[in-house]
Amino acid sequence: MSNTDLLKELRIERHQREDHNSGGSGRWVWIIAAIVLAIVVLGVGGWWMSSHRAIAVHTATAVAAGSDPSAGAVLQATGYVTARRQATVSAQITGTLTEVLIEEGDRVKKDQILARLDDSAYKAALDTAAAQAKAAYALVDQYKSQLAQNLRDATRDDVLAKQGLVSKQVAEQARTLADSTRAQLVSQQKQAAAADANTVQAQVNFDYCVIRAPFDGVITTKDAQIGEVISPFSAGGGFTRTGVGTIVDMNSLEVDVDVNEAYIGRVLPKMPAEAVLDAYPDWKIPAHVIAIVPAADRGKATVKVRVALEQKDARIVPDMGVRVSFLETKPAVAAQAPKGVLVPAKAIVQREGSDSVFIVAHGKARRQAVQPSSQDYGDMRLIPASVNAGDDVVLSPPDVLQDGSDVTVQAH
Repeated sequence: MSNTDLLKELRIERHQREDHNSGGSGRWVWIIAAIVLAIVVLGVGGWWMSSHRAIAVHTATAVAAGSDPSAGAVLQATGYVTARRQATVSAQITGTLTEVLIEEGDRVKKDQILARLDDSAYKAALDTAAAQAKAAYALVDQYKSQLAQNLRDATRDDVLAKQGLVSKQVAEQARTLADSTRAQLVSQQKQAAAADANTVQAQVNFDYCVIRAPFDGVITTKDAQIGEVISPFSAGGGFTRTGVGTIVDMNSLEVDVDVNEAYIGRVLPKMPAEAVLDAYPDWKIPAHVIAIVPAADRGKATVKVRVALEQKDARIVPDMGVRVSFLETKPAVAAQAPKGVLVPAKAIVQREGSDSVFIVAHGKARRQAVQPSSQDYGDMRLIPASVNAGDDVVLSPPDVLQDGSDVTVQAH
């Protein structure tokens, strides 16, 4: 084949070039469309990821206005409210309850009747003892009369013996009978005294059927019901109650705290302190150290310290958790503290035309509009309302932080 023929074979006709160009342009359109779609998808995904990504923030805790629990504190320790005087009231005899006159929360006075036991058997025993005592005293009277008569007979026989009208033996027998009667009288008087003692014992047992309050206090538990057997001893395989209820003298409440033995040297008797109950974190109770118990807990390496509460209040109940701050000096009586909470000034930002703070709870930020007070508190601001003590507020909220944003709290 000549070169001319080869060139003819390689030549592309016009209609073939048009078909080729039209097919290539179509493929390029699809390629460009796929690239644009990918860019759009990536942009939307990036926007969605950025809008739902947790924002890292720093927070501070709002505190009650005028409160600084650790100010001037030498040491802080935790413990519990305890009662120095409490008692599980029980009967001193075994019996069946016929009345229970208390309920949890009742306030009772000393010697107030709390419950009654079935007293029929003890009443019968008391009546028997009283009757026996009466019989014993009747015999005493009988012996006294007999002795008086025997003494008169002995005197008469002595006179007759001196006159020779009766023998000396008769006079001696009369004196012996009088002496014997005197001995019987003394014995019977002892028996009468024993009968009196039995009567007193029966009366005491009878009185034990009435259970009374040993001191003023509040009933904290009711442990028995009508019809149950109660006993001062644990018996009956667990079916016998050993107490009717527990009474607590609320005026004897104090705090027991465990202080690490490495810091016990900082605590001194009568040292001023402040107690804050876990249930009422904004309430500071004046207190002072009663005593340092001279014994250490080997397992916990702590020493128990007794702390007296200088305010009595119905809100304070046994076994409440409490935090005690031991102070160098007794705090001065301050003026009425303003209402509200203190937050760092940099936690307040302008959003939607008003002062706002962002409160963090459960991993989300909630915007709260506030009206800070104009009073100067240094780098803190007073917020009279809308924010509670203990709320975590965001410091220097970034512009991207919005109401409902996911947040992660970073350590300072």
